Amino acid sequence: MSVLRATDDQGSPDPVPQGAVSSEPAPESEPIAPWPGHLVDVPGRQIFVRHAPAADGTEPALFIHGLGGSSTNWTDLMDLLSRPLEGTERAMVLACSALDLPGFGYSPPPASGGYTISAHAAAVIELIEVSGAVPTHLIANSMGGAVSTRVAAVRPDLVRTLTLISPALPDLRPRLLPMRLALAAMPGVGPAMLDWFRRYPAEARTDRALRDVYSKPSAVHPSRRREEIAEVTRRDSLIYANQALVQSARSLVKEYFKVGRRSLWRDAGKVSAPALILHGSNDRLVNPVMAGKAARAFSTARVMILPGVGHVAMMERPGVVASEIRGFLEWADSDRAAESAARQG
Repeated sequence: MSVLRATDDQGSPDPVPQGAVSSEPAPESEPIAPWPGHLVDVPGRQIFVRHAPAADGTEPALFIHGLGGSSTNWTDLMDLLSRPLEGTERAMVLACSALDLPGFGYSPPPASGGYTISAHAAAVIELIEVSGAVPTHLIANSMGGAVSTRVAAVRPDLVRTLTLISPALPDLRPRLLPMRLALAAMPGVGPAMLDWFRRYPAEARTDRALRDVYSKPSAVHPSRRREEIAEVTRRDSLIYANQALVQSARSLVKEYFKVGRRSLWRDAGKVSAPALILHGSNDRLVNPVMAGKAARAFSTARVMILPGVGHVAMMERPGVVASEIRGFLEWADSDRAAESAARQG
């Protein structure tokens, strides 16, 4: 499939279609609170899951965060996708759930101590099976994109569609922030780096992280910034927090060097579900040029580059991302209906 750049004639992001929910809240408006959640029992572990209520009969969607993130990364996007567009009679609405991967957010660490991409994928598979929400739309960011790609490759029966936002798929091109991640993943180095970094106030660490993942960190709502600072402070009190971060980073870096049948790109080629891949043109972590490789790797895909957006498009431009997902799901539905009609004919 070809790679598309979502721009208008002036090179700015596409406007949200007429009648749609506003792309972003006004600067003076207060954002919604994180969705409520609870611990879900799965075999041998518990996973914390947040839910956005939706009407009965809506299709399920599971949101998977990236390295160092949590289920709250999806608050605004879940809000938009769990309710119909204003002024429309019919629109895709999803029953949205977001999990904290083991050791992140409010999910306890895995008893096995395993933080590999495959271990995270196993946790996602177990959660989907326990929920009974099959097949589900997987929507993921960064490391969550790597996890979701593996899930869709090994358990295609569980996945209806796959939406990947700046997926952390293997790329060995040297870039400053990914090199810093690789350094943090080195045995003995990562814990020392995090211990040194923890000497700085939570506010300073939060602001640095926002500069890394947002194209325009100054646009972050003060309430969202306070939420991030509170989460950093809370994680400081958890004895396993550094291990979850370092071990997951180490596993992700190892995936970049796998070749052949063990490669995540080989997994991408096995994915049968329709895929939407979104990259931010200003992403400092995942190089947007990887959109071209993704377009070739996934068998059925729409690949978009969002101008002026960083690594967490679902947080920086949730309205734009929601619009792209709705269009993709309508396209996937019509394509599926056409295939069904062809088989019956």
